[in-house]
Amino acid sequence: MTEPITVRRKRLTHASRYRGFLESDLFFGRFADQHLHSLDKAQLDRYEALLQENDHDLFAWIAGRQPVPPEHDNDVMTLLRRFEFTAASTGA
Repeated sequence: MTEPITVRRKRLTHASRYRGFLESDLFFGRFADQHLHSLDKAQLDRYEALLQENDHDLFAWIAGRQPVPPEHDNDVMTLLRRFEFTAASTGA
């Protein structure tokens, strides 16, 4: 039995918000709130694979401080790199 896409999106949203590193919780939680509803199954696969990576590596790739590994150089990484996380978007 496969997981319904709505359940998967909720699970990934939860995983995005509770990564254990405050900056990651905020960044990926906000990203999930704004983008997961529009990602298709293949994009969710790519996003879930990214969530398996170390937070420090992810931020280095997103910020352009380190090259993105070929297996993660895709449309979802592009969305993450373009995502603007500002005080205005958090309500702060």
